[in-house]
Order: sequence, then C-alpha cells, then structure tokens
Amino acid sequence: MKINLISKIEQQWPSFSKGQRLIAKYITEHYDKAAFMTAYRLGQTVGVSESTVVRFASVLGFDGYPQLQKAMQELIRSKLTSVQRIEVTSARMKYEEVVHNIISCDIDNIRQTLEEIPRDVFSDAVEEIVNARRVYILGAGSCRSLAMFASYYLKILLVDVQTIYTSNETEIFEDMLHINSQDVAVVISFPRYSSKSVKAIHFAHSRNAKVIAITDSKMSPIAEYASYLLLAHSDMATIVDSLVAPLSIINALIVAISLKKKKEIKSRLIELEELWEENDVYQKYPGL
Repeated sequence: MKINLISKIEQQWPSFSKGQRLIAKYITEHYDKAAFMTAYRLGQTVGVSESTVVRFASVLGFDGYPQLQKAMQELIRSKLTSVQRIEVTSARMKYEEVVHNIISCDIDNIRQTLEEIPRDVFSDAVEEIVNARRVYILGAGSCRSLAMFASYYLKILLVDVQTIYTSNETEIFEDMLHINSQDVAVVISFPRYSSKSVKAIHFAHSRNAKVIAITDSKMSPIAEYASYLLLAHSDMATIVDSLVAPLSIINALIVAISLKKKKEIKSRLIELEELWEENDVYQKYPGL
C-alpha cells in the first residue's frame, strides 16, 4: 500500500530537527493552508528559514519544495469534504476572478498532462482495447460522466462494450462476473476516490483482465492495479473536480481506436447514419 504524506511525516518524526518538527506539525495540522504557501511563506508562518523548509522537503524524499507542495495538494483533494473545498476556494480567489482562475487552471492541467503522458503506454492501451473480447468501463461519482461519454463512442466503434453502473457493489461484481484475461477494464477515478471503483478494479485485476487506469497520480488507490496507467492532472481544490484533462485523454483514446479500426467501422457508421436519418434522430435545418 502506498504511503501518503502524513504517514511519511509520522514515520520520520523522530529524525527531524527542532525546526523540521515545527514544519511537520504545521503541515500535519494545516495542510489545506500549507499546500498553497511558498517555501518562504511556510517558513515565515512557523518561524524557520526558507532554506529549512527546502531541506525538509529533501529529508522527506522529495526533489524539491514544489514536489512537497504537490503532495500536500493531492492530500487536500483526497481528504477535503465539499464544505472544506468551498472554504479553500474562497480563501484563494475572489468572485470576480473565478472565470479566469478556473479556466487557466484547466489549461494548465491539459498542458501538463500532454507533456507527461507516456506515448508508448497510451499506444499499448489502445491496442489492448482494440483487441479485447469485451471492454468494461467504470467511473463513479463525477467520473461517471466520463465513463458514459467514453461508452457512448466506444459502443459505436467496438462490438462489445459494457458500462458498469455503480448503484451498489453487488451489482458491480454481478456485471463483471464473466470478465477474464481476454477482456479490458477501463477504470476512471479522481479525488475523492470512490471505494467502489477501487473494489471493481481489484476484481478485474484478480480475474487477469488487462486494466487501464485513468487517474491523477501514482499514489491513486487504483494505480497499483493498472496494467496501463494514464495520468491526467486534475489539480483544483474547489467544489468541482477538474476533469478536462482526463476527458482529453478519453478523446484521444477514442480517435486512436477509430483510426485503428477504420476499415471495420466504416460500414457500421454508414448503417448508423441511415438509421439516424430514418428515425429523425438529429434535427433537420430548413434549407439544408
């Protein structure tokens, strides 16, 4: 099991200097505030120098303070309640800054995801989906919308796609009863992580299915079960989850799969277009 920041601090507490213990105590008790402080501001708050804060990050095993800060922010997103998220948001931005700050944050999340996503892992994940007997897709909470979006398009492109709905755990296992090594499970989970998603991905892994995990961090509880891990940034400690980056990854998967199966899906798409036309699925515009 992966160790979170608080556990790491507790384990290393005996080895900390006096100044480092001041930092550790403040982070443990106020990580929601510390996560958005510069090293200088954190040091000033607890009464130590900026260099002491930077050294503290190194002692914990981080490459620098920005990595420690990211770990605190991940802790926030996985632990804060909705009420606490609103409080953090109100402390960080004014009402008139919301549009600029939120869209800028989404842009940063997509940019960082693009820079860091491993192209070979992405390509291998596409191959697994294309060659699978059946593809299972699961997302709980706000991630359910992503799962449904992915399912909508993959059902057009692939023969056997099953969306797993998370009304209760028993039904999840019933729906996944026949999953095996010929299948692929695509599981999407972001903070606060759904326990149902964790149990579902563990079940798929135990049945030797290939697992594609779309999540935000290697510390995510679904990451350890992934055959293919696709990480998307979602850094936004607000009432809503920033899911634009994972949606972009899903878009890329869908497009890549459509290109891989171009010849096979062409006749299916023609048939679908005819059905949509016959049944007036889409609104016709006068003169068009």
